[in-house]
Amino acid sequence: MANGTAIAVSNLSKTYRISHQYRTNRATEALADFVRKPFRRAEVEYFDALHELDFEIPQGEAVGIIGRNGAGKSTLLKVLTRITAPTTGRIELNGRVGSLLEVGTGFHPELTGRENVYLNGTLLGMRRSEIKRRFDEIIDFAGIERFLDTPVKRYSSGMYVRLAFAVAAHLDTEILAIDEVLAVGDAEFQRKSLAKMRDAARDGRTVLYVSHQMHTVTALCTSALFLSGGRLDHHGSVESALTRYRATFDDFAVVQRDAARRPGTGELRATDVRTESSVDSADDKVIEIDLEANPESNLPYYVSAHINDANGAVIAQCDSRVHDVWFDPAVPHRTALTVSGLWLRPGRYTVDVFVCRAGVLDSWQGAAAFEVLPELPYPSMAPDDAYAAGLVLTDFTYEVDGD
Repeated sequence: MANGTAIAVSNLSKTYRISHQYRTNRATEALADFVRKPFRRAEVEYFDALHELDFEIPQGEAVGIIGRNGAGKSTLLKVLTRITAPTTGRIELNGRVGSLLEVGTGFHPELTGRENVYLNGTLLGMRRSEIKRRFDEIIDFAGIERFLDTPVKRYSSGMYVRLAFAVAAHLDTEILAIDEVLAVGDAEFQRKSLAKMRDAARDGRTVLYVSHQMHTVTALCTSALFLSGGRLDHHGSVESALTRYRATFDDFAVVQRDAARRPGTGELRATDVRTESSVDSADDKVIEIDLEANPESNLPYYVSAHINDANGAVIAQCDSRVHDVWFDPAVPHRTALTVSGLWLRPGRYTVDVFVCRAGVLDSWQGAAAFEVLPELPYPSMAPDDAYAAGLVLTDFTYEVDGD
C-alpha cells in the first residue's frame, strides 16, 4: 500500500449462496418428503452483491458511498470492516477501524452502558487506559448520564445509536465507517454527529459514510463512490458522483414500469401514476394514482406517496393513514392526492408510490416526475444565493422597526 493511502481495494467481490430448499417444522412431513424424494438436492441461487471493485482512498478523506437500495453499499462497509469476508479480492487497511453499521452493533444487551463502552472499545483494539481517558467525553456526547448503569437492552433505539456513535467516533481509530443509522437520532444529534465526523476527517481520520440523504453527503464528504448493481460505477468528486447517480433515474423509472420487476408481494399493485409535467413553485401538486382490484384480498390497505428531489432525498411523505383513508381491495380505485402549501425550489422532482398493509404490497419508485418552473413566488428578484441553501422555499416576511 502506498504511503498516505488508508484503504486499497482490488478485484473485490462478494457472492451470497441462496438456498431454495423446501423446509417444514413438522417431523412427519419432513420424513414423508425424504421417503418420496430421498436424493433431492436444494436449488441454489448465487447473488453477486459486489462485483470486481477496485479503488483507493487516501488518509483523511471523507468518502460518501451512494446508490439505490440493493446497490451493495452496506455490504461494502461490512466487508471493509471485516464483519463479513469477501468472496474474492484483496483489501488493505492502514489502521484500526471503528464502525457503526446498525443499531446495537457490538453491544451486549445484558451489560450496562458503562460496561458496553469498555467492551466496545476493547473490540476496537483499544487499551483500557485509552478508553478511560475518553470515557467522560463519550458519555457527555451521547447524553445518557442518567442511564449509564442501566442494561442497554432497556435503551430506546435512539439511545442505542447515540452511545454506539459516541464510542465509534471518540475512540482513536484511524478509519471510521458509518451506515445510515444516524437517521434514528433526533435533528440535534444528527447535527452533532456530522460535525464530529467533519472534525474526524480534519484530524486525519478516514471517514466512510453511507447515506440516502444527499445533502448530508454534500455537506460532509470530499469525494464519493457511486455503486450500481454491486459494481463501482463512479469514483470521484461528490458532485460528479451525484451527477452520475441522477443520470440513472430515468433508466430506473423505465424498469419500474414493469410491475413484475418491482419490490412487494404483488397482492395489489398501482397500475398508473400521473401528474402535470410542470408546475409553478407555489401551485398545488396533484398526483393521480390508479389501483387495481384483488377480489381474493379482503383486508383494507393504505397508500403512501413520497416526493423526492433531484438527489433522491425525500422532501415530503404523503401517507393516507394521517387522514384515516383506507382502500377496499375488492374494487379498483382512482385516487387524487393534492399537495398544498409546499413551495419547491425550481428543478426536477420524482414521485414514489407505496401500496401497503402490514407489509409492502407494491413499491413503485420513480412512478412519475414533474418539473418546478424557475418562476419564484416572491415579490422581488434576488440572486440565486438568496434561496439556494434550503431544501424547500417558504412564505415569510420581515418586519423592521420604524416601517
